[in-house]
Amino acid sequence: MTKPERLAADKACSSGVICRGIQPAIPTKRNERPEPTFDRTAYRECNRVERRIGRLKQFRRTATRYKKRAANYLVMITVAAILLWL
Repeated sequence: MTKPERLAADKACSSGVICRGIQPAIPTKRNERPEPTFDRTAYRECNRVERRIGRLKQFRRTATRYKKRAANYLVMITVAAILLWL
């Protein structure tokens, strides 16, 4: 298993123990010293991805995963994405 290049998480996970050897994309808490390697643009991209997934979950079939086969589920995700795009 390979290590990821970057770890994105909330402020609650900002301790250095979690990010050993991985560049964090986690903002620091108010009572902590600012992290010089914090990448603000990467953290903003994570927010965009989370919002897109939230919009896909508005479709009941994708949120509850009625389709158990992976191919059928992928089709439902694709249909939901197309409807959001239109």
